[in-house]
Amino acid sequence: MRKEWLKEGAELSAGVSRRDFMKVAGGGLVLSFFVGGGGRFAKAQAPQKPVYEPNAFLHIAPDNTVTVQVNRLEFGQGVHTALPMLIAEELDADWPQMRGALAPAADQYKDPAFGIQMTGGSGTVAHSWGQYREIGAKARAMLVAAAAEQWKVPANQVKTSKGTLTGPNGRKATYGEFAAAAAKQPVPANVVLKNTEDFSIIGKPTPRLDARAKSNGSQQFGMDFKPEGSKVAVVARPPVFGAKVKKLDAARAKKMPGVIAVLPVATDRGGNGVAVIANGYWQAKQARDALKIDWDASGVEKVDSAKQFAEYRKLAATPGKVARKGDTSKLAGAAKKISAVYEFPYLAHAPMEPLNCVVDLKADSCTIWAGSQFQTLDQAAAARTAGLKPEQVTLNTMMAGGGFGRRAVPTSDYIVEAVAVAKAYKAAGKSGPVKLIWSREDDIKGGYYRPAHVHRADIGLDAKGNIVGWDHVIVGQSILAGTPFEPMMVKDGIDATMIEGMGEPYKVPMNLSVHNTKLNVPVLWWRSVGSTHTAYVMETLIDEAASAAGVDPVEYRRKLIPADHKRHHAALDLAVGKSGYGVKQLPQGQAWGVAVHESFGTVVAYVVTASVENGMPKLHTVTAGVHCNQAVNPMTIEAQVQGAVLMAVGTTLPGAAITLKDGKVEQSQLSDYTVARMPDMPQVAVHIAASTEPPTGMGEPGFPPLAPAYANALFKATGKRLRKLPFDLAGA
Repeated sequence: MRKEWLKEGAELSAGVSRRDFMKVAGGGLVLSFFVGGGGRFAKAQAPQKPVYEPNAFLHIAPDNTVTVQVNRLEFGQGVHTALPMLIAEELDADWPQMRGALAPAADQYKDPAFGIQMTGGSGTVAHSWGQYREIGAKARAMLVAAAAEQWKVPANQVKTSKGTLTGPNGRKATYGEFAAAAAKQPVPANVVLKNTEDFSIIGKPTPRLDARAKSNGSQQFGMDFKPEGSKVAVVARPPVFGAKVKKLDAARAKKMPGVIAVLPVATDRGGNGVAVIANGYWQAKQARDALKIDWDASGVEKVDSAKQFAEYRKLAATPGKVARKGDTSKLAGAAKKISAVYEFPYLAHAPMEPLNCVVDLKADSCTIWAGSQFQTLDQAAAARTAGLKPEQVTLNTMMAGGGFGRRAVPTSDYIVEAVAVAKAYKAAGKSGPVKLIWSREDDIKGGYYRPAHVHRADIGLDAKGNIVGWDHVIVGQSILAGTPFEPMMVKDGIDATMIEGMGEPYKVPMNLSVHNTKLNVPVLWWRSVGSTHTAYVMETLIDEAASAAGVDPVEYRRKLIPADHKRHHAALDLAVGKSGYGVKQLPQGQAWGVAVHESFGTVVAYVVTASVENGMPKLHTVTAGVHCNQAVNPMTIEAQVQGAVLMAVGTTLPGAAITLKDGKVEQSQLSDYTVARMPDMPQVAVHIAASTEPPTGMGEPGFPPLAPAYANALFKATGKRLRKLPFDLAGA
């Protein structure tokens, strides 16, 4: 939701800023304050208490470098650059002087909308848009005031540009030269932010601050970090979620070289396992493989995927809890009807860097190094596990190699487990840091997953092709039940993420109901959350309705999208116009596919071309029309869309599913859990709609419309409607 203080050129008052801080650090200016802001969940968020700890957002050093504390996790999405861009713009800094640093867990770094420090919901830039710009503007005002005072001139005679202050009579100085003096100035109560036409950094393609380090291998990720004297731990976890160790034979493992300890440890969901601690990872893993464990799974549910989907299909045939009441009275007498059942499997996040966490537990303190998406929750969970207060836990945010939601777990499973291992290690009379490492197999088998879903749709059209009735049922597990987000996002038993995007933006009479199931499979948000399945269903069904009506699918969408949804129309028109849809002649066997979807405030439209080669689907080109309001860094937006396209293609490939039998996950590696690889990548062209409105999210919105656009193209090429993911042309 747009706030008045977010408007371009708006005056920001002390009433917006919760608290301003400054202090001298290393001879430079440190400026820190917390600014409230609006966002997707702001309405449901209770007022926050003022934050008083002076932990800096901004440090201008004597050498004129500017270091920005990034209050999020950087794991490939580009916030390590985007947030410094916001400050640099209002600071009038020179981009080469900017630096980024990942902030530790601390109250002042909480997301202004969520009220906790976190990375998710594509909210970083959207929620920090006013906050970080105000930090830059106030710091610039303090530098100007310091220069005016020393030069004995009015402040309006001091100008700023590219990290330099200039005054009358040729006076000139860098920000670094005045940083210490600026720190003594009062923080201004009011500042005016720039108008968009005055931007020199925001909106310009800007190379990422972390690009060089990541390219030359010098960037340190959590997996790389190993403090002096630390040991490595791996955990043997139960093969069925929540199972326990019945009998353990660790004799052989304990005798292996480098092994220090073999210890019982609690695991997620009430289970327990065995931690092996050794001098190095390979020693620990080899010893874990040598353990002989009999597991007791007698008291827990053993999920079977085949039986699960059979039950889901039965449930989908019956009405569920009503999420949206629609008129279905005209369905029975409709001139044309569409009946469809869709199935979506569990999906693993499978980030490039598996989970890891270093814990140094002492009697009265705990220091953690981890790539956390949920710093506030993880810090609190670590404290509970260690028997400490949250303020006794220091959580250092490490650069991470992907996550897609897996590092934002309400149970803080991998953090809690790491602290539990360190606690057991300490109880065994040992001391020093312990690094818990998950293997790829641990990561695939250890949860959490995008929930499996079944959709059932019955649609009626009149003789003119208008949709006159739509009855829809969704079956699946809630990802919000039992989490801190339940009070604000589960209403009357309906998980908002489960139905997001249903019916939207189309003007259709949809009757929507849901069945929330409970199964012994841990589930979690996964890149683009509910839109991973709702967008696919909506956009393939709208396409099918267009076909039944005998209308071009682009024109059909334009007709059904209300005129006041200007961003949808703009994104769709942009993708269509740039792709050559309906104008360009395609090679023999190729066909067009279209889809448009809004998630996290951003609209993305895709026009794709696809064919079937040697019996297998092949995606050739993707043209994207993106409407994310003000584009902060077009280079990052392009990269986000490209990455989302490849990830979405992955969900269509054979083997892109997590299945269970007798309660055990059947997949264990990227050899039997498919992810997309470079040969699967189509040609992608990204086009961004011009806008000066406050930015919306970009990390997730590129994902949802890709698979349905692809499926729609394959229908044109084959005449087959694909109701399941991953694609199965033979079974369609």
